[in-house]
Amino acid sequence: MTTALITHAACLGHITPEGHPERVARLEHVLHGLEGKELKRVTAPLAAEDDLLRIHPKSYLDDLRDAQPDAGLIQLDADTFLSPGSIEAAYRGAGAMLRAVDMVLAGEVQNAFAAIRPPGHHAETDTSMGFCLFGNAALAAKYALDHHGLSRVAVVDFDVHHGNGTQDILWAEKRALFISSQQLPLWPETGRADEDGAYGQIVNIPLKPETDGAAMRAAYQDKAFPRLREFAPELIIISAGFDAHRDDPLAQLNWTTPDYAWLTQKLCTIADEICDGRIVSTLEGGYDLNALTAATSAHVDELIKAGS
Repeated sequence: MTTALITHAACLGHITPEGHPERVARLEHVLHGLEGKELKRVTAPLAAEDDLLRIHPKSYLDDLRDAQPDAGLIQLDADTFLSPGSIEAAYRGAGAMLRAVDMVLAGEVQNAFAAIRPPGHHAETDTSMGFCLFGNAALAAKYALDHHGLSRVAVVDFDVHHGNGTQDILWAEKRALFISSQQLPLWPETGRADEDGAYGQIVNIPLKPETDGAAMRAAYQDKAFPRLREFAPELIIISAGFDAHRDDPLAQLNWTTPDYAWLTQKLCTIADEICDGRIVSTLEGGYDLNALTAATSAHVDELIKAGS
């Protein structure tokens, strides 16, 4: 068994304004950091419309396509933009997650990492926001449940910003456990502990500014890992944001690269215990290029170790 790296050059074609934190260089640096690693490299397909309709209404998909410019940039909200290549990038990103689920559940690989952009965990059912167009992690969960017939799927989101989109899409999906740690207060100002889903299947772990790796580890051991083991998902999906790193410019948590390695290793160990090691991970945030590269590399290294 091995680890799949799923990506597509089209994800570099999503352009944002000069100075925007979610920029092409992020993915370029991530891919450079993964060069030479023992990975099964896979080209991401385009997501099928029917699959995207599992989480987004047709009107939303149509509106996004209609809004995409032939040249220049279109601003959707305060920080979310469309360029001429954005829709293909988003469809390839979603397609990467679908292909990852197919490969992991078929036993072709032990686990998979989707190196994609734009990110996805802020995209709500019918609203793009926070740099995100499609809810990639939520899509993977729904696809695994409905297409592959799994009974239980878990999504673990350790991005510094709350995965409000994933929470919105999975709020009433009792077959999906959503565990999210995030700095609060911080945009989008959601993710309080009392936001627990229609069936109590959402676990939010708010962290105060300046929370370090030791406090993060204690919080996961106390609140996240027991719920994950209790739920016993057949697949774990990770929204892997690396902006809780102490060097990140958009937040104020103090995690380090070894903290990401520790957290990934623990999730892999739990996956081995409860779901034959099956993990699908997707790139979310992380805006200091050096920290992003190092932390992503450490994350993927742990996936490779688990898959070897």
